[in-house]
Amino acid sequence: MIEKCNEKFLELLGEKYPTVQAATSEIINLEAILRLPKGTEHFISDLHGEYEAFFHLMNSKSGAIREKVDMLYDKILPEKERARFATLIYYPQQIIEDVKAHESAAGLNEWYKTNLYRLVDVCRLVASKYTRSKVRKVLPDYCGYIIDELINVDRTNFNKEDYYNGIFDAIIELGRAEAYIISLTKAIKDLVVDHLHIVGDIYDRGESPDLIIDMLIKHNSLDVQWGNHDLLWMGAAMGQEACIANVVGICLKYGNADVLENNYGIGLRQLAFYADNNMTYDSHFDPSLSGKKFSQKDIELTAKMRKAITFIMIKTEAETIKRHPEYQMSPILDRLDFENGTLEIDGVKVPLNNNDFPTIDKNNRYALSAEEKSILKGLKKAFVTNEKLQRHLDFFMEKGALYKVYNDNLIFHGCVPLDEKGEYAEYKVDGNTYAGKSLMDYAENCVRKAYTYHSAGKCDIMSLDFLWYSWCGKLSPLFGKEKITTFERLYIDDKKWHDEKKNSYYKLCQKKEWCEKLLKDFGITGEHSHIINGHVPVKEIEGENPIKAEGKLLVIDGGFCKAYHKKTGIAGYTLIFNSHGLELAAHEPFKGIQDAIEKCSDIHSRVRVFERVSDRMTVAETDTGEEIQSRIDDLKELVQKYRQYEF
Repeated sequence: MIEKCNEKFLELLGEKYPTVQAATSEIINLEAILRLPKGTEHFISDLHGEYEAFFHLMNSKSGAIREKVDMLYDKILPEKERARFATLIYYPQQIIEDVKAHESAAGLNEWYKTNLYRLVDVCRLVASKYTRSKVRKVLPDYCGYIIDELINVDRTNFNKEDYYNGIFDAIIELGRAEAYIISLTKAIKDLVVDHLHIVGDIYDRGESPDLIIDMLIKHNSLDVQWGNHDLLWMGAAMGQEACIANVVGICLKYGNADVLENNYGIGLRQLAFYADNNMTYDSHFDPSLSGKKFSQKDIELTAKMRKAITFIMIKTEAETIKRHPEYQMSPILDRLDFENGTLEIDGVKVPLNNNDFPTIDKNNRYALSAEEKSILKGLKKAFVTNEKLQRHLDFFMEKGALYKVYNDNLIFHGCVPLDEKGEYAEYKVDGNTYAGKSLMDYAENCVRKAYTYHSAGKCDIMSLDFLWYSWCGKLSPLFGKEKITTFERLYIDDKKWHDEKKNSYYKLCQKKEWCEKLLKDFGITGEHSHIINGHVPVKEIEGENPIKAEGKLLVIDGGFCKAYHKKTGIAGYTLIFNSHGLELAAHEPFKGIQDAIEKCSDIHSRVRVFERVSDRMTVAETDTGEEIQSRIDDLKELVQKYRQYEF
């Protein structure tokens, strides 16, 4: 049977390479690719809707572009001029418009020629690790041939200056300088980084997660590891009611109602009208504004809306928990003592700061009121029928996964849940037990099953509920804590009850031996293998190190969103993995795109090279290299088959 399958495969391969010459030419081409330097990988985690900072990091490639500019022009151009040139690569259209507004016609043409020359040099440098065919693919059809000629011209055989000047003069004379500059800057950005990894949590806190996703959809090569905030939104997009209530509540908590109303077109008017007429104002529900300007009237309305959706949230969460005894969770509503105004936590009756629960029927605690049902029904319809949100859900499913094994790195957002003894925690359901890798696989299968049903216009509620559990469940690989204390933070003033105890993973992952065991359990071995996480902000301001377990674990959540800047002391980490090794960059807060354009200010970063390889890594040492080698082996077998019939 295997031999027949192999014969059929070779027959199909022969249709593409019908002669010995065709097959051997492709083998030679692939062998050459294996010897090229490994492509650069860029890791970013916990974006939390901070579009401007993300947009700048994507344009600057976390400083990699400025590094190339300095490499070429450090001894030729002063620092200020290098910064201006780097900003041209980041924001070409804006810089061109600024130059046009201040230069004479002759000065503008000279500026065009100078920067075309420099951009060709940078493009040649970043293209040097790729085949010409790959470089051509990132160039527009209208200019691909010319740019290919410019960056690949043999400068030893004739006068380069005359050749370049002739081409540049023609480009400028024909009014195409701007288009060519923009195309060159795009090519540079596309080639500096070969592959992008987003290590979870695109959503929540920041103002524009939708713009980040729209940008990522256009990216040529990337993968996404789901974060718990992402799965919360994905669950909401598929109609899970507790997810919907949580998403709305979080948007209101951070003063981001516009994310729903303006960015996605999901209206909150019915909720606002209901809350304004039925909720008393409670300052505990005030939004965390992080610099946003709200009037007192808007603050009070937002607090009322958040209060109203909180009651809907705890009821829908209770219904979700009731469907799943395997979650081993106790609903808030079962532990509330309305008469005495307490909440039972671990056997202790803790006093509440108020006992105002106007929409909770003490005799039928889980029941939604008629108005609450109407609000939830309207929100659910808005989420599951929203074209933009459904397109973003499709993106997460196409490019995303719970974890990724890529070039000997294990990449996931949260943790691998452990018990108190440090063993893989066991999640039991339907007579099956899942732990470690099998739990991670089970969680992903639930998400994909829920999406398959959703795509068919149906609902598998048992799988769909797991997206909510992934958000806040004790054994969720994405949450990594004993419990979530949203309710406690609102209704209990004593902060000791706000604590969310971390899973044992976060202690054991500090040990090199344990990290090596985890990597091995996922089929990864090797000196240069690592675990790469996000999720838990690294408090650099307190001396915490993102490089743990003697370099086997890298935690790259440094507080990307503004809400975390004071806690972490920085504005996020990014990781670069190139052919020379690993570099970790700690970024300072970004002042904004306009400031970057006007003042040529960049995100200031402290780059730490913490792992160098002795010999520059090649494509042959990557996952892509393994695939190419497999193709070479198949082609060699095809050639051998052809030669059997030559004589």
